[in-house]
Amino acid sequence: MNEPLQSVDLTNCDREPIHILGAIQPIGFLIALTSDWMVARASANVETWLGKGPEEILGRPLADVFCAEAIHDLRNRTIMLRGPDSVERLFSVEVVPGRPPLDIALHLSGGSVVIEGEPSSGEHQDSTSLVRSMIGRLDQCTDLNTFFREGARQVRGLTGFDRVMVYRFAPDGSGEVVGEACKAGIGTFFGLRYPASDIPQQARELYKRNLLRVIADVDAEPVPIVPQLDPTGRPLDLSLSMLRAVSPIHIEYLRNMGVGASMSISIMVEGRLWGLFACHHYSPRCPSFERRSVCELFSQMFSMRLEARERQEHVAYERRARDISDQLLGAIASNETLLQDPEWLADILMRAIPADGMGIWIAGSYAFSGVTPPTEEFRRIIRALNGTAAGKVFATDHIGSILDGAGAFASTAAGMLAIPISRSPRDYVVLFRSELVRAVRWGGDPHKPVEYGPNGPRLTPRQSFEEWKELVQGKSQPFSPAELRVAETLRATLIEVVLRLADEATAERQQASARQEMLIAELNHRVRNILGVIRGLIRQSQPDEPAVRDFVRLVDGRIHALARAHNQITDDHWGPAPMQALIDAETAAIVGDKERLVSEGKPLLLKPQAYSTLALLLHELVTNSTKYGSLSVPDGRTRLGWHLDAKGDLQLQWSESGGPPVTPPKRKGFGTTIIERSIPYDLGGTAEITYDPAGIRAQFSIPARHVVEPRPGQARPMRLKRSAPDHPQALPGPILKGQTVLLVEDSLIIALDAEDILYRLGAESVVTAATIEAALDAIETARPDLALLDINLGDRNSFPIAHRLNDLGIPLFFATGYGEQAQLPMEHRSRIVVQKPYTLEIVARAVHELTGDPVPAERIGADRSVTTG
Repeated sequence: MNEPLQSVDLTNCDREPIHILGAIQPIGFLIALTSDWMVARASANVETWLGKGPEEILGRPLADVFCAEAIHDLRNRTIMLRGPDSVERLFSVEVVPGRPPLDIALHLSGGSVVIEGEPSSGEHQDSTSLVRSMIGRLDQCTDLNTFFREGARQVRGLTGFDRVMVYRFAPDGSGEVVGEACKAGIGTFFGLRYPASDIPQQARELYKRNLLRVIADVDAEPVPIVPQLDPTGRPLDLSLSMLRAVSPIHIEYLRNMGVGASMSISIMVEGRLWGLFACHHYSPRCPSFERRSVCELFSQMFSMRLEARERQEHVAYERRARDISDQLLGAIASNETLLQDPEWLADILMRAIPADGMGIWIAGSYAFSGVTPPTEEFRRIIRALNGTAAGKVFATDHIGSILDGAGAFASTAAGMLAIPISRSPRDYVVLFRSELVRAVRWGGDPHKPVEYGPNGPRLTPRQSFEEWKELVQGKSQPFSPAELRVAETLRATLIEVVLRLADEATAERQQASARQEMLIAELNHRVRNILGVIRGLIRQSQPDEPAVRDFVRLVDGRIHALARAHNQITDDHWGPAPMQALIDAETAAIVGDKERLVSEGKPLLLKPQAYSTLALLLHELVTNSTKYGSLSVPDGRTRLGWHLDAKGDLQLQWSESGGPPVTPPKRKGFGTTIIERSIPYDLGGTAEITYDPAGIRAQFSIPARHVVEPRPGQARPMRLKRSAPDHPQALPGPILKGQTVLLVEDSLIIALDAEDILYRLGAESVVTAATIEAALDAIETARPDLALLDINLGDRNSFPIAHRLNDLGIPLFFATGYGEQAQLPMEHRSRIVVQKPYTLEIVARAVHELTGDPVPAERIGADRSVTTG
């Protein structure tokens, strides 16, 4: 008699060892080497690529298989592997003389060096420019939905897949398609949701380690790796392999969808797997290795932009809620009877946290506003709340989970958020949300029974991907984490009013303010680092041609102009900032002698969007005048004047005199486009440029909605006196000649940029470390003469390194992307702090101040980016 079949559930997928399948896809080959570079394993198809079969190369030195130049390059790249999930890439490598070049991926697996190769595309595209252009289009998106759709469109344009989706994970592990780009006629998956079981847990872990996964042909026969096991009986771990074979279960899943090829790119936000770019093609397809690498870089930049947008939304929402909280406190403090007015209180609270109704319970008395449960049911709810955690906000989208019979009034109150307003049991303000009958569009029935399939006692993926609707009854729209944080702030405010615990409430408001400042500081840090990374990418990627170097210098100047504007905006807590500060910064950064550029007008503040736009505009005007106009000759003069017209619009006038004769440009470059179009396009204003032979004249109008007149005392004195010029300067002398410098920086691109600056300043050796441990080891191995320490190293800081250097008497200075929010411990308060992004002038200035040498003002200048703690 046959044994009864055991039940199969969706966790079968979670137990499949997908990282040790012992095979690869046939689009390339794999070789695994021992630590002394002997061939220990090879894919069965190596003869196709190398002219020798596995039996000819196993146990032999790699030098018998690859040419010497290829081995040299591979060894150099192996040294660059850092961290457990590091992968290095080489393109168009001639591995075997006379055979076509290959694209190579290199990583470490256990004790093996794993080399994978596939045919080279020979594309050699400018990936930096391409990704910059793609990110530029993303930055023009006004909301997240457009942002997701544009991201999918960019990836599809680069790879040519039939369908590209942005797939976001929910807290319960399920996923939703929130953005899509696909060819016409194949239908849409936009808005579809898929259960958490569709992507097994171990697959999610691999997505965190290996950011891009391609399946070129679901019908391709996997190529085995020989031998399957090493002498200790272990298979090769292929977690980081770009060619890893595909799980039979996943192959079956894709076939059921009619997919012939797929690719997924991880979207990581704050170290967690936020979602994926999921790409489908309905026939075999394999984008080149170079294009896949560009996709991976784009996804990382997309993730950073997404993180910044989410942070900005959270900051803006919590700032509005804090204003409402302050309004509530101020009103009730002057008239405490308002607390007994449920209509007034509901109007205030529900502007911060959307709800359909509110109930107040104080000392057995109650009042209602809006849609609420019946009186007796409200009493039962209060009794149920008394059994929850004391003194904490409680929220649920399903009141039935804590109260029997709640389904009877779910149509009016299905979810609630309870804010305790007393220390002891129990007074509450309760916000109610009505039932939301949601038609959740699933990509298949998540509750459909599972049957046995062709792979034996394992999951058969659902055969139908037609839309399946699940009605979620008895539940409301859930309360978001941000709303819960706002509720905690409101709780503190209400407790203060009810109990008159002024000291305690003040402490809670200070904590809320500190959280706000921390968010602003973190956003500031992220943006500075992004600007630093972009500048580093541009500099590190430039070839030696003079024209390209001029272009890089031009773009670098524009990015630095944005960085200066960002510094001022964040110094003013992302609010309106003084226009004069911007003018002084751009003038001093490029002209140096501010008597040659006169600015005239009443003090005004600009909102952040206008501030950044005007920063680029002024940068281009001053740069053009310095190169070709009145500021290019000693006697030339420029005037920038402004005033508010009758409508409150800001009118700016730029005029040049005393310079070379002016002729209209024969062609319009990007700088001219910024001057003529940025204010009309970004701000809805106007721009008029006149090419008078005696000097350029320009008139700009910025709408009143972007301009703020300062209150008395708000237009504070300028902190900026003079700034290091951005235009080419005489290189400072070899102020670090013969010295060894320790550079601690956790971003590779920024570290490379800083290394170049230190070498240009004459350093004999630069030792780079990304972690505290690596830096301390470097100090003990060979003591440096000087150290430059990035304060923030991920979730840690560099102060332990500074303590050790201080004990050894080694001079040091700090760098940070946090601006003025950076806090130093007491023993390092007097240290010099350099604000990112790095420039040659800023670092040279810091070195001069550290060593006590006089600063050659004509070469360096006193940049506001160098401060003391």
